[in-house]
Amino acid sequence: MRTMSGLDGAFLHIETEETPMHVGALYLLERPADQRGSYFEAVKQRLAPRLAQSSFFKARLAAMPLQFANPVWIEDRAPNMAYHLRQVLLPKPGSMQQLQDKVGELHSTLLDRNHPLWEVTVIDGLASGQVALYFKVHHAALDGASGIALAKTLFDSDANGSDTPAAEPAPSTPTRQGMFDLVSAAFKQTAEQYGKLARSLPDVVNVVSGMLKPDTAHADHVKGKLGQNFAFGPKTPINVPITGQRSFACTSLPLAQIKQIGARHGAKLNDVVLAICSGALRSYLQHKHKLPRKSLIATVPVSLREPGNTATTTQATLTLVSLASHISDPQKRLHAICKAAGAAKSLTQNAKTVIPTDFPSLGVPWLLGGLASLYGYSKLASVMPPIANVAISNVPGPQQPLYVAGAKISGYWPLSIVEHGLGLNITLVSYCDSLDFGLTAASNALPDVYLLAQMLNQSYEELLQLPTETPDTPAANTASNDAGAKPAVKRKRRQTTTTPTST
Repeated sequence: MRTMSGLDGAFLHIETEETPMHVGALYLLERPADQRGSYFEAVKQRLAPRLAQSSFFKARLAAMPLQFANPVWIEDRAPNMAYHLRQVLLPKPGSMQQLQDKVGELHSTLLDRNHPLWEVTVIDGLASGQVALYFKVHHAALDGASGIALAKTLFDSDANGSDTPAAEPAPSTPTRQGMFDLVSAAFKQTAEQYGKLARSLPDVVNVVSGMLKPDTAHADHVKGKLGQNFAFGPKTPINVPITGQRSFACTSLPLAQIKQIGARHGAKLNDVVLAICSGALRSYLQHKHKLPRKSLIATVPVSLREPGNTATTTQATLTLVSLASHISDPQKRLHAICKAAGAAKSLTQNAKTVIPTDFPSLGVPWLLGGLASLYGYSKLASVMPPIANVAISNVPGPQQPLYVAGAKISGYWPLSIVEHGLGLNITLVSYCDSLDFGLTAASNALPDVYLLAQMLNQSYEELLQLPTETPDTPAANTASNDAGAKPAVKRKRRQTTTTPTST
C-alpha cells in the first residue's frame, strides 16, 4: 500500500466528464522491414511482460471509506492486459489527420478507476505504412518528467531490444486492504503532512516577505517580479467553458535551428518556444478577427525535482508568463518575452524550496470534487477573466532513438490537460534532433486546431528569418504596445536551407 501526495490526489478530485485529468503521448513508429504477422501481437509479446512485472503499471486505487481522504495505491496481482493493450484500425485512406482525429477521440474518454490508470493503443492502417502507439496515464500517477523517465525504461534503446530491464522481484501475495488499514494509513499520512506544513511555515514567511520587500537597487523590482506577469489575461474564443470532446494536432520543428535563434538573440530555448507559440496564437486570433489589445498570458509548469529524481509523482508548480502578443514586431516580441520569462523564473526560484506538493487531504475529496462540479455547472468561465489564456510546457526528452517491438520511434508528441476557461494546452518534447509539439484542445474552444499547428511553423520561420543581433541592437525596453487590432508587419521571406517538418 502506497499513499498519495496531496497534489496527486487533487488531480483525481477535480476530474469531471468535461475535464479528464490524464496525460498521454502519440508515438509514430517506423515498422520493421522484416516484421512478419501482426505488429499488435509483436507489441503485446514485447510489452506485456514488462507491464505485468512493473509495480507502477500494476498499481490501482483503493478508495477510503466515504472518500473522506485521498485513496491509496495498492498492487493489482494480475492486471488484465486484454483490457489495457488495445488495437485500432484507421479507415482508408489512413491519413495523418485521421490519426490525429482518432487520438483526440481516445484522449476524450475517462480512465476506469476500477483498473490501473493507464491504456496503450496500437493504431494501424496509415497509408504511409507506419504504425502509431497512443499511451494514456492519469496525472495522479505521474507528471511530464517522470513520464519521460518511464518511457525510457519501458521502451528499447535499440531495435533488437537488448536492453531489456531485469525483472522486479515477485511481490508477496497481497492481502485485502481492510477498512482499519485504510483509515490508519490516512490518519498517519495526515499527521505527517501537518508536521511538514508546520515546519515549513517560517521559511514561507521569510520567502514571501523577501519578495514583497522593495529592492532599493532596482526600482522596478516589485513590478518586474510580481506585477509583470500576474494579471488576468484577456478574453478570447479559447477561454470558455468546455465540453469533454478533445481535438489534437501535432507538428515538429528542428531543435538545432531553434537553439540558433536563441543564440542569435540572447534568448533561452524556452524563450524561443514561448515566442513561437505567441506568434502562432497572434496569427490565429488575427485570422479570427479576435486579437485582443492586451497581451495573452501563458501558464507554464516548472519542475521542482532534484537532479536524478524520477519518482512517479507530480513534483511541479505553475508560473505565469506574458506572451507579449500585443507586440507586432517579432524581434521586439521575443525581447519582451525574455524579460517576462526571466522575471517569472526569478520569482519561482526564490519560492521553489517552500512550494508544497504534499498537504493534508482529510475532507479534500469532498471539497475539491464539489468545487470542480460547481465551476463546470455554473459556467463561471464564460464571465470571469482568465488567469491564463493557454498552457505551454516544454519537457526535455530522450536524445537517443527509442524502439517499440523493433520499430523505431520517429515522432513523439505529448498530449495534456485542458480546463474550463483554458481550452488549449501546447506541450512539447525534445526528442533526438527535433522539438515535437502536441496541441491538445477542447473541440468547442478550438475546432480548427490544425490551423494553429500550421501557424506554429509560420511563426518559427518568421523568427528564423530575423537578422542576427549585434550589441547595438535596441533592447527589449524599446518594444511598444503597438499591436492591438493592427495587422502584423509583412516581411520579405528569405530562402533557408532548413525547413520544419510538419505532420
